Amino acid sequence: MTTVHGTTERVIIVTGVLAALAAMISTTVGASFAKTLFPLVGAFGIAALRLNFAAALLLGYRRPWRRPVPRELRLGLLCYGIMLGLMNLLIYEAFLRIPIGIAIAIEVTGPLAVALLGSRRLRDFVWLAVTVVGLLLLVPQKGADALDPVGVAFALASGLCWAIYILAGKHVSLVLGGDAVAWGMLVAAVIAMPLGIMHAGAALLEPWILGVGLVIALLSSALPGLLEMAAMRRLPASVFGLLASATPAVAAFSAYVILGELLAPVQWIAILCIVLASAGSTLSARR
Repeated sequence: MTTVHGTTERVIIVTGVLAALAAMISTTVGASFAKTLFPLVGAFGIAALRLNFAAALLLGYRRPWRRPVPRELRLGLLCYGIMLGLMNLLIYEAFLRIPIGIAIAIEVTGPLAVALLGSRRLRDFVWLAVTVVGLLLLVPQKGADALDPVGVAFALASGLCWAIYILAGKHVSLVLGGDAVAWGMLVAAVIAMPLGIMHAGAALLEPWILGVGLVIALLSSALPGLLEMAAMRRLPASVFGLLASATPAVAAFSAYVILGELLAPVQWIAILCIVLASAGSTLSARR
């Protein structure tokens, strides 16, 4: 019995790890495919398509209108949705100007800062220092590897929105659970759609573009969400967080395979610094 139980536990852990890795791959592959549509509908256009399809999928799945939103949570829910929309719009504008792996590495520093700045332990200041080193290596001021400063600014702004999104989401999700995500995605879609129409116009209604937008929404939102839920049910939070910290590296590799975005060695080192800081903060986090 002990052997059977141990084997079952290992199978559960392995399937959880595979689900977490598949979620990262799906998200980053979706981002890379989204970038191929930028010349046709722009970054705002594809972000609007993704958010609207994701909102439709989530609303159909959760049907959050069955449970009223308490009045005291409405402002927080609105803030959560606005940050979700801005986070997506800004990071797609960053993708337009700088490599995807670099943009995500910069963006990740937002939630990483939330985790680290609230701590007073020495080890967390070490991870904060590693993050700063990674950013300094990632954003050279001149030379062949210099990045578009506007793209860097968009990625940093997206990271800031992500940090606020986490703080707002923690507040509303305690009461609303998964319904908060559905309502938040609806708010994000309402914000994004006018900007998408303004930049892309009637091109957004082309059947094949709508089809690709639906695939991107599935790859970048719906499928990763399901896979992450499956992973979190099977893995300790520390293990899941450790795996998720590799997202910038996975994104850089996906963008290289799909888009041919080749990074300089120093940029890979910078991304690995940020991955290391994220992994370290996860392992040293308090319960």
